[in-house]
Amino acid sequence: MKKLKNYFYEFGLLLRSVPSVVTSIFVVAVVAMNLLANKSINIGVDWLALDTGIIVSWAVFLCMDVLTKHFGPRAATQISIFAIGVNLVLSLLFFVASKIGGDWGAYFDLLERMPNDGVDFTIVNEALDITFGGTWYVVLGSTVAFVASAVINNFLNFGIGKIFKRKPDGFAAYALRTYVSTAVGQFADNLIFALIVSHFFFGWSITQCLTCAVTGMLVELILEAAFSPLGFLVCKRWTKQGVGKEYLDFVNYKSLKIEK
Repeated sequence: MKKLKNYFYEFGLLLRSVPSVVTSIFVVAVVAMNLLANKSINIGVDWLALDTGIIVSWAVFLCMDVLTKHFGPRAATQISIFAIGVNLVLSLLFFVASKIGGDWGAYFDLLERMPNDGVDFTIVNEALDITFGGTWYVVLGSTVAFVASAVINNFLNFGIGKIFKRKPDGFAAYALRTYVSTAVGQFADNLIFALIVSHFFFGWSITQCLTCAVTGMLVELILEAAFSPLGFLVCKRWTKQGVGKEYLDFVNYKSLKIEK
């Protein structure tokens, strides 16, 4: 009971220590990433498949890399689990909303633009209800994939950082640890989701799952690389301003007690 109490105290301290802007961007990006994963991108090539979740997933990994660098992999993983928890709550609320009778704005928009086509536009309401209401396997797949990739990304990022004995806080060290961990983490995220959801429920082939994982990884890695200087500057500024000092002091003190 005491360990559980200490854990929640530490987690509460972490939530107070991480700048609210970063936490907000992280949570919103996680929710958007999982919602946008419902739409596949028409590539025009049978063996290649992607979903629109890639346009925001890089931001999730950028936030995790910044959090890992400044607060450590345990803290970054805790924030990741918090974000996926918020996503699960919102998924439940979306599901409830999808069961409430009514018309979406898109229904009236199509009705106004094509009033005499004789088409039953109520199908728009059904499609949007299914999209926002989600299905259990999409929620399950996205949750498992994200938690696994977060653990891989955060601890790999931290491990690579330990290699640099000289200038561990320089941009070269930051770039290598973020690029490698993002590549591996993104590949794992894309592949796990594709195997759990796309392969079994959408009929994707194993080849499509693998090419989706690789292609998505490359696209997201390019975006991550483009914004990595921003992440590096954020880390430098946090260190200079002493952001999260109370949490970091608490973690360091706890580590010293364990060593003794």
